[in-house]
Amino acid sequence: MIERQLSLAEALMDPRLGVNARLQAISKVIDWTPLERLAQTIHPGETGRPPYPAGAMIRALYLQMLYGLSDPGLEEALADRLSFRRFCGFGLDEGAPDETTICRFRIAAARMGVLEACFQEVNRQLDAKGLILRKGTLIDATLIAAASRKPGHKAGKAARRAREPGASWTRKGGKSHFGYRLHVGADQEHVLVRTVRLTPAHVGESPVAEVLICGDEKAVYGDKGYEHKGRRRRLKAKGVKDRICHRADKHNPVLPPWQVKRNKAIAKRRAPVEQVFGSAKRLFGYVRARSTDFAVNLGQAFCFATVFNLRRAAGVLVT
Repeated sequence: MIERQLSLAEALMDPRLGVNARLQAISKVIDWTPLERLAQTIHPGETGRPPYPAGAMIRALYLQMLYGLSDPGLEEALADRLSFRRFCGFGLDEGAPDETTICRFRIAAARMGVLEACFQEVNRQLDAKGLILRKGTLIDATLIAAASRKPGHKAGKAARRAREPGASWTRKGGKSHFGYRLHVGADQEHVLVRTVRLTPAHVGESPVAEVLICGDEKAVYGDKGYEHKGRRRRLKAKGVKDRICHRADKHNPVLPPWQVKRNKAIAKRRAPVEQVFGSAKRLFGYVRARSTDFAVNLGQAFCFATVFNLRRAAGVLVT
């Protein structure tokens, strides 16, 4: 929680009120000062009410992601939940941002690259604590629905909404999807996200693989969607263990027994990366983009990765 002088009301209240162990643990994982400096680069307008502290606003965005809240939902929670106010640093005698202020700050933070910079700073601190071990990188991707409704059948499956040009069509599991593909590279040991990319849904896993690989890991684990002979050669040349599954093709429709066995062994090792997407969709409710603006949605992806890492690091450090 942000350290500040308590108001008279707070000094008289029971200290157990508003205690949230999870938020307390997350607050202690890192030094928030560098993130506050990054957030301060978001300049408020010259008119209107005085801006809320940048550090409090960036924490509010992380609360929004952690609890899967809409802008109105976050406004209500900040007005109602003492633990949220403590996490952000809002006193009982202070106001809290409304949904419009939250929305404008989130858009500015995304477009100015602040959310990406904060993600990198959090990872730098987690690395300094020895939580990123580089034994291996687990790479994978998942689909995120577009903010706008997908075009109807009459529009054609190749159509894109003019108001959301960053989204596109793809098929998975026999169903059509309109939206984006979230790609991540996670450290094998504690499954902390190290690399993040967001693409239109039609962009597959393999074209994005190279930017998910950090280059300092000892091995790379991926499913058959990342099969590529050139990639295998590059990994070997760098001394990185190739742990990418083999895929059958028209020239070799049936995999030999040794490749089948190898694929099964790799699948067990890379399975933890599914925790990233499980948390995104089941815990955080991150199943749909918030905006029709690609830059804002990319910022949302970095916000998710930051919150996931903070939550996971808090659990690791507690245990």
